[in-house]
Amino acid sequence: MTQEIAVPGRVGTPVAQGLQMKHRNPVGVWLGLPLITFGIYHLVWYYKIHAEMAQLDRRRVVPVAGPMLVLLLLGWTVIAPLVSYFGTGKRIANSQRAAGIPVTCSPGVGLLLMLVFGLGILYYQSELNKVTESYGATPVGAQVPLYA
Repeated sequence: MTQEIAVPGRVGTPVAQGLQMKHRNPVGVWLGLPLITFGIYHLVWYYKIHAEMAQLDRRRVVPVAGPMLVLLLLGWTVIAPLVSYFGTGKRIANSQRAAGIPVTCSPGVGLLLMLVFGLGILYYQSELNKVTESYGATPVGAQVPLYA
């Protein structure tokens, strides 16, 4: 039997369980690793955050490979990646809601920041880190409570 981790500061009782996501350095995700890997890490990061959001809240349907494939195969259209980034912002907001913390991620802000030196990546990772930080030192992949 798994042990549920109590989370201080949340009102109400947990309604489900999910798996803890990985805490990442926003600057490393935005600038460091993509420079070292000639941009390939951005696709890896995009895939991984969608996979982690899907495991965090299994009550919602979160596409895993689709958003990454949109960037890879339809990046030349410009519009398709922007729609994908907007959808990612909505999924991050849903993850914050499921974690029982205030929803601070704005898909519109993330989309606009993507147009300015790709700063949306920095913004989105910072917003995802709020979810992981809300569970304290819970290890990656451990079960965490989810709220309505």
